Amino acid sequence: MIKVSVLLADGFEEIEALTVVDLLRRAQIYVDTISIMEDYTVHGAHGINIQTEDLFEEVNFVESDMIVLPGGMPGTTNLNAHEGVRRVVKDFVAEGKPIAAICAAPTVLGNLGLLKGKRITCYPGVETEIQGAVMLRTQVAVDGNIITSRGVGTAIAFALKLIEVLVGEDKSREIAEAIVYEK
Repeated sequence: MIKVSVLLADGFEEIEALTVVDLLRRAQIYVDTISIMEDYTVHGAHGINIQTEDLFEEVNFVESDMIVLPGGMPGTTNLNAHEGVRRVVKDFVAEGKPIAAICAAPTVLGNLGLLKGKRITCYPGVETEIQGAVMLRTQVAVDGNIITSRGVGTAIAFALKLIEVLVGEDKSREIAEAIVYEK
């Protein structure tokens, strides 16, 4: 079974994280919500608290097929400051496993020097924090194993692209039709 790990830090953008969790689960993809905080409850940027399945230290990321980094502030700052998150992200890139980041979260990859020459998209205004990437203004960008998206308004397109990458275009189209998503 395909396994996706969604990393959550206090201050995460709720729509970006939960849209991914919801739509991937509708596609029968196993999604593990993981707190990088010291508690299973993670506090969203807009006051919505989420109970995660696991704490970061409890997870063997070798078993994960994809890592997802939601944006939001200060969620992105908290992801970026977490040594374990940085290590796992670097490992996934080195192994060619997919990493998905939305909104400000591509800055986590950028700060590790992983986006040089990559075609990406991100939240308007954080482009200046990402050195060496080719910036696109598309809803979602895929370059090799890096999948990026712009923000809350592109969360459904982002989640559907993740489904496409993981299990194929047919399943992505099926989920889009089931939720009455029109491009």
